[in-house]
Amino acid sequence: MECFEIAPTPRIAAAHAVPGSKSYTNRALVIAALARGTSTLYGALESDDTEVARAALKLLGVTVEQDGSTFVVHGQQGRFSDPQQPLFLGNSGTSTRFFTAMLTVAGLPLTITGNARMQERPIADLLDTLNQLGAEVVSTRGNGCPPVQIGARRLRGGTATISGAISSQFLSAILMAAPYAAEEVTLQVRDTLVSAPYVNLTLDIMAHFGVEAANDGYRLFRIQGQQCYQGHAYQVEGDASSATYFWGLAALLGQSMCVTNIPPTSAQGDVRFLEVLERMGCTVSRGTQLHVTGPAVLRPLGTIDLNALPDAAMTVAVLAAFCEGETRITNVANLRVKETDRLRALATELRKLGVAVIEHPDGLQIQGNPAALHGAEIATYDDHRMAMCFGMAGARLAGMRIQDPECVAKTYPGFWEDLQRVGVPVQQV
Repeated sequence: MECFEIAPTPRIAAAHAVPGSKSYTNRALVIAALARGTSTLYGALESDDTEVARAALKLLGVTVEQDGSTFVVHGQQGRFSDPQQPLFLGNSGTSTRFFTAMLTVAGLPLTITGNARMQERPIADLLDTLNQLGAEVVSTRGNGCPPVQIGARRLRGGTATISGAISSQFLSAILMAAPYAAEEVTLQVRDTLVSAPYVNLTLDIMAHFGVEAANDGYRLFRIQGQQCYQGHAYQVEGDASSATYFWGLAALLGQSMCVTNIPPTSAQGDVRFLEVLERMGCTVSRGTQLHVTGPAVLRPLGTIDLNALPDAAMTVAVLAAFCEGETRITNVANLRVKETDRLRALATELRKLGVAVIEHPDGLQIQGNPAALHGAEIATYDDHRMAMCFGMAGARLAGMRIQDPECVAKTYPGFWEDLQRVGVPVQQV
């Protein structure tokens, strides 16, 4: 098995630009495909996740021209071609959910599927709400997971309830498709909405392409039917989830790092990771750019609810190991249904470093003890974020080896090169 060794470093670069936001890129691809006219996406993310979305759009008759991180999308106004085969979306949960809703506007019977892990990830709440709105979608195995069969009935609209307890992407998927329904769509969230900042992001990009949705306290959403997005030139900002690893380097090493391509006004939920770093003792500047300076000694967090930023919660968990004292991360049970059971994986791999960890149904209790930490060979579970958050730790902890390092290609193919670019030695062993 391929393995990378990360070596501690005395100094990192003071600035870095991360790749484009995965969340914005995947939403922009869907909206641009639905739009009237041509959209140019600048700074879009090039990764396995966005590549499977582009390949699926091509099968649906949507031309997507690419020149590096610039994507030119020729919108089809919701009229797609029959792909004559199932759409395979790998382990991209975002694409699977978004395409399932998008394709209910087309009246085109087809199947959406993915890899073995994707076929274990729940999607029943999305299917239930789409069916309430007049579509015809079923889990082909009857287990509430992909593959998903989409029937010929188009999205009608009306009023429906939706669960937000597993993933906010279910709500985002329907919000983006709703303008193409025959009637107004009213969505009522019947329980807790996890990761609510990602819904803000969805509403933000919809507005950029000409469609406004009414949001009443994240409990009720209304979108007028029979609308059409307008093709648009759109700048994709840097990915805040990817930025957490570089801001985390500053925190770990007591140094400074500016991520240059995420605006301080960003709607991305993981920008709130900076508030967590402030609680840990970091200094954060929010002027024209987002700049972090780490303290001499990191402080533990006590109990912290990270429901609004589940991806960044993984970075927080690793940083917590370097804080003397207890950090308890709560309200992130949805991490168990991601690329892997991330709570179980984090607990297992942190223990390899000498960390005392108690696993709870909705989070982790971490007893930080920096003096007791040691390097280890880390399993990544084919999960890009496991590789990146433990790769970050190697900048301070000798003997860190990362198995299957190429899994980062899902969202950040150049991560290891960028880690070296900012001054952290990485070598294949």
